[in-house]
Formats: sequence, C-alpha cells, structure tokens
Amino acid sequence: MIEVLHPGIYCSIQDQGRFGHTKMGIPQAGYADTYAAKMANALLKNHEKDALVEITFGQGKFKFKSDTYICLTGGDFSPKLNGKLIKMQSVYPVKKDSVLSFGKRVYGARVYLSVQGGIQTETVYGSRSYFEGITQQKLGKGAMLPILPIQKDTDNSFSRVRVSEKHFTTIYLPCLKGPEFFKLNKEQQRKLFTPFSISDDNNRVGYRLKESLENNLPSILTSAVLPGTVQLTPSGKCIILMQDCQVTGGYPRILQLSEIAIARVSQKITGDKIQFLLEDHSSSNT
Repeated sequence: MIEVLHPGIYCSIQDQGRFGHTKMGIPQAGYADTYAAKMANALLKNHEKDALVEITFGQGKFKFKSDTYICLTGGDFSPKLNGKLIKMQSVYPVKKDSVLSFGKRVYGARVYLSVQGGIQTETVYGSRSYFEGITQQKLGKGAMLPILPIQKDTDNSFSRVRVSEKHFTTIYLPCLKGPEFFKLNKEQQRKLFTPFSISDDNNRVGYRLKESLENNLPSILTSAVLPGTVQLTPSGKCIILMQDCQVTGGYPRILQLSEIAIARVSQKITGDKIQFLLEDHSSSNT
C-alpha cells in the first residue's frame, strides 16, 4: 500500500484511459503526458498501460507501507525520498515506511509516480483512470493505494534515461487541420499559426489561450471532439481540449493536436508560449 499523507493541489490515478464508451458520454481520461507516463512504466519494466499517480505541481506526500521500486518522470519538482534528493527518470528501491515528498519546481507542471507492477486501484469501464462521476475525482488525504508485492527475484538492471529538455521547453505543437479549419479566412489561418500564451484557465479538461482570434464563424451542430481538439469560441478564444474533455461540442474544431503535442501542453503553466505547427510542414526543429 501507499498512503497519501498530503494530496497536494490535484493528484489522481491515471492509466491510458477508457475507450469505447463515448456513446455513453464517458470521456477518455488517462495520462495527460503520455510521453512521461510511458517512460516511467518502461523504466520499471511495467506494462505501458499500468496505472500511476499523476501529481500536479509536485505538491504531494506519500508513505510506502511496503517495499517496492519507484520511478518519477515528467515535471521536476525536486523530489526527495526520506528527505534526500533523488533523480528523475531513475529507478529506486523503496523500503517500508519510506516517505516521498517534493520541493522547488525546476520545470514542468505534472510529475508521474510509477511503482513496480502499477497502482492496483479499482477498474471501472476498463480503466483505473479517475474521472468525476465515474470514479472519485482526485486523491484525498489518507487514501490508501494498493500495490503488488515486490518481486524478490527482480533482475535489478533497471535503466536511467535523460529526458529531452525540448519536451518541456519547445513552444511548437504538431497538429493537423480540423474539420472547420477551411471555414477560416486567410488572415485567420495566418494568425492561428503565430504564438499564443497559456491563460490561467487551464486544467485536465482544457487549456484556454489568452490571445483572441477574430471569429465570425457560426456555431456548428454538436459534433464529436476528443483530447487535442482545438475549439474556437464565439469570443475568439481558442481552447485546447485535454484528457478530461467532453465527448461532443458545438464550437468550430479548427485544429487537432498530435499525442506528443498534448503531452507538451500538459507540462505548460500560465504565461508559457505555444505555437501550432502543421505536421505536414514540420521539420526536425519541432
């Protein structure tokens, strides 16, 4: 078991998400940063679909009630194990009663805590991912997270990797044209590919951008949306839909982000710059 001593701002259990239930209005949910989450599981030799803890802004404190192995990826918030700094993208053996905590932000917005074998919370509609109305919304103080017994015969040849800083620093978001993109005029299309800033209205549902784009488009019939869809609101604000977004919407869908672009957005904070970049015009500098 892992005991949540402090839940921080927003900590939740996430895996790859739940699929095949949109007709019931159930969102996908799942890892916000798939790049970081999959890396954590890979370093622990877990299955890539295994559940882990997604910690927003590194504000959380956890006590391990049994021996295990852990790995932290994603944003760097100066993690400490029993008060001593540990490295990101590294596997550590953890003894019973050890405490994991976090400190000063170095980069990023979300950090992932993975344990050997994955977090073993309840599966609902084929996924352990938290989503309000389907499961609980987030972890609370005192929550107990089931984990598997440590594998005593584990081959302790775990690797450590150096993450590319580009994942956290680049402003470029690879994307495709959305269904309503061609309804934009030339000037609107041009401005869409200039830099935007992340507003303070950002979470697992969506990231609203600060700058406005002239919008003279009519609303559309309610149509399917998914994580990575960029909607243009009547006020001219763009919203990047994230993992906990609704399954339908009535705003024009002007772009669709790639999986790596969604992951990059999830590590941005208020004031950070982003710039959309069509995939068919992408180059190695993205």
